[in-house]
Amino acid sequence: MNDILTQFGKFGIIPVVKIDRAEDAVPLAKALCDGGLPVAEVTFRTAAAKDAIAAMTAHFPEMLVGAGTVLTTAQVDDALTAGAKFIVSPGLNPKVVSYCVSKGVPITPGVSSPSEIEQALELGLDVVKFFPAEASGGLAKIKAMAAPYGSIRFMPTGGINADNMIPYLTNDKVLACGGSWMVASDLINAGAWDKITEMTREAVAKMLGFAIKHVGINSENETEAKRTADLFSTIFGFPQLEIPASYFCGQGIEVMKAMGRGKMGHIAIMTWSVERAMAYLARNGVELDYDTLRLDAKGKPEFIYLKQDFGGFDIHLAVRRA
Repeated sequence: MNDILTQFGKFGIIPVVKIDRAEDAVPLAKALCDGGLPVAEVTFRTAAAKDAIAAMTAHFPEMLVGAGTVLTTAQVDDALTAGAKFIVSPGLNPKVVSYCVSKGVPITPGVSSPSEIEQALELGLDVVKFFPAEASGGLAKIKAMAAPYGSIRFMPTGGINADNMIPYLTNDKVLACGGSWMVASDLINAGAWDKITEMTREAVAKMLGFAIKHVGINSENETEAKRTADLFSTIFGFPQLEIPASYFCGQGIEVMKAMGRGKMGHIAIMTWSVERAMAYLARNGVELDYDTLRLDAKGKPEFIYLKQDFGGFDIHLAVRRA
């Protein structure tokens, strides 16, 4: 998969932006970056698109900016001249796709049928936009269509919002979701940058779904661990489960049989995607201990420790289950 498309998967959400005034591009880019989502698909639905892309890429070079609603090869050229790093189209136009492929530019064309998927595969693509997602059958349609095509990944767009994105994003066939709810045109036109930042931050938080899975308490030895575990069970009625390294008390307490990670112990933070969480933390300057990285059977990250401790507790990420 192209490196830029791989970044799509790490962002999870690709804001789909319609800009009417080029002067709104820079404050919008700042609002998205401040909200934790330095990526945008600027649609060629207005005359301001080219200048908006140029302004975003000039002022925020760390941001991944591309062009959407691209219908012609001339628009591809305009987008690339402005600094776009990727192209998205509402449908699969073989001429436009072939043109992008010839230039080495990642393009994600819209599809809604197996025939279009096969066209995309024939053109050498492994990521397509599923559009309009909700109106075309949603996640159920993706699951049904994807079954015969093992290598294809989807970016559903159209009708995706904060309330329905998690089932999409936790499906292996979905690379990322395109959405405009946090960058609605009325917010942009009103210059509501703080609101856009707030909604973007909320979208990122919901996508990651950080929550405490359990707290691990260190013990000097197994005898001390058993004593502590029995206190939780006796006083609070927590059921107790012994495994080789620890005792689990209820859903939220793990009592270690020895001195494990951290001065006091560890805290497991669950997230819908360890891979996306790792990318988010790295973008925000949080160091990860890659020596502790663990992959699942499909080769996806499922566990990793942070390098820093929190009040004597080491922190690790773990996959959140529905």
